[in-house]
Amino acid sequence: MIETIVQLDALRARVSGWKREGLRVGFVPTMGNLHAGHYSLVMLARRSADRVVSSVFVNPTQFGPNEDYTRYPRTPEADTSGLEGAGCDVLWLPTVESMYPFGIELAARINVPGVSSVLEGAHRPGHFDGVCTVVTRLFNQVQPDVAAFGKKDYQQLAVIRQMVQDLAMPVAIVGGSIVRESDGLAMSSRNQYLSPQQRPVAAQTRRTLLAMRTAVAEGLPRCQVESEAAQLLAAAGFKVDYAAVRRPDLSEPAEGEAGPKVALVAASLGTTRLIDNLEF
Repeated sequence: MIETIVQLDALRARVSGWKREGLRVGFVPTMGNLHAGHYSLVMLARRSADRVVSSVFVNPTQFGPNEDYTRYPRTPEADTSGLEGAGCDVLWLPTVESMYPFGIELAARINVPGVSSVLEGAHRPGHFDGVCTVVTRLFNQVQPDVAAFGKKDYQQLAVIRQMVQDLAMPVAIVGGSIVRESDGLAMSSRNQYLSPQQRPVAAQTRRTLLAMRTAVAEGLPRCQVESEAAQLLAAAGFKVDYAAVRRPDLSEPAEGEAGPKVALVAASLGTTRLIDNLEF
C-alpha cells in the first residue's frame, strides 16, 4: 500500500528509518499526470533500491511566462493508483510554499552553465535553472541514493548529471528508455493537448528522427541532415524550434565524425510543443 506524505518532517522520518535499516532509497521526481513512461522509471529505480519515493510537484520556476503552468494537467487520484501499481512506496506531495519558503522571487537558484544553454535552453530561457533548482531541493528533501529520469528529456538528463557531478551530490543518476505509443510517438503528459486531427500527425517527430539516423549513416553533411529534418516537420504542419544532430554530451560533432550520436527535435503542432530524440 502506497503511503502519501505531505509534510517534510514526516518524509524525512520515513526515509531516515529506512536508512537506519540499511535500505537503499530510489527516487522518481515527476510533475504528475503520469503515464507508462513514468511508471517504468519507478520500476527502474526499484532495480537499484529497496524503497522508492516518487514526488508529484508542478514546478512553477521551470515554466516560461507564456507556457502552460496553469493548465498543466493535474490528476492526483490516477497518479496515486498508478504509482502504487508500479511498486512505489511513498508519494511525496510538497506544496509550492514548502518548496519555496521565501517565495519564488527570493528562492536560491541553481544554474548549470554550458549544457543548459543550447537547444532547449536557447528556446526556453531559464527553464533548466528552474529544473535544477527544484531537483536540488527535492534531492535535499528525499536524500535518495539513486534517482531515475526519462531519456525523452535527453538534455534535462544531461544537465542533471552534470549538476550532480559538479556539486558532488551523493546520488546515482539512471536514465530510463523512452516509452512510446504504438505509432512511435513518445509518451508525454502534453500529448493529451493534441486534437484528434493532430494526434496522427504528431508521430512525424519519430519518423523524422529515424530519417535523420539514416541520413547520417549515408554520410550526408550534418547541416543537410538537420535542414531536411526541419523541412519534413514543417511540411507536416509543425512550427520547428530545432532538429539537431549532436554528440551524447550535446556538443556539435565534426563533419563525418564517427562515434555515437543523438538526433533531437523540438516542434509545436498547434499550441502543443513536442520533443523527442534518438540515440544511434
